[in-house]
Amino acid sequence: MPKFILKISATRDADCANDENIGCLILETSLPEEYIRRQIATAAAKDKIVLLSGENAVDEAVRLNADGIVADLSRSTNIKKDITALKARLGRRFLGVVCRCRRHEAMLVSENEPDFIIFRIWHEGAEKTGDLAAWYEHFFLLQMAVEPMDDEVAFADFPADMVILSPERYKKLVAQKQSLE
Repeated sequence: MPKFILKISATRDADCANDENIGCLILETSLPEEYIRRQIATAAAKDKIVLLSGENAVDEAVRLNADGIVADLSRSTNIKKDITALKARLGRRFLGVVCRCRRHEAMLVSENEPDFIIFRIWHEGAEKTGDLAAWYEHFFLLQMAVEPMDDEVAFADFPADMVILSPERYKKLVAQKQSLE
């Protein structure tokens, strides 16, 4: 079973962060600084990881002492250069990289060794992304996360180590699981 990561974009969204199945939070840098600081402190006390995402994520992660960042390099024209620069600025912090759902880009990202790679999944095209994830799992040791981008994606079918969900989507998943028990 994959681990879950909550992607938080509003201050009202962190109420499931205490769930034992949540190992990591991704906080948008647009959230209020005091809120981010509280989440980092709370997560540290519970041995959870906090990553930042969005504008100036690297600078904010260093300044606020977050565990790392998620960088969207899906539009990068020079993945190696971008990952090298991010890693230099992050130091020993975690780096998760969103890449295009193409084998070539996945190989380029993996060759530059971020801590994990993220494939976004849309219902339309999910089969292609599933094939990519299966191929990737077979050839690479790097941790893989998937991020369903709409409610129709059956992400449980993907061979991922982690699943990135919004708090709303995670609550629905927990409610569905409870109704089946």
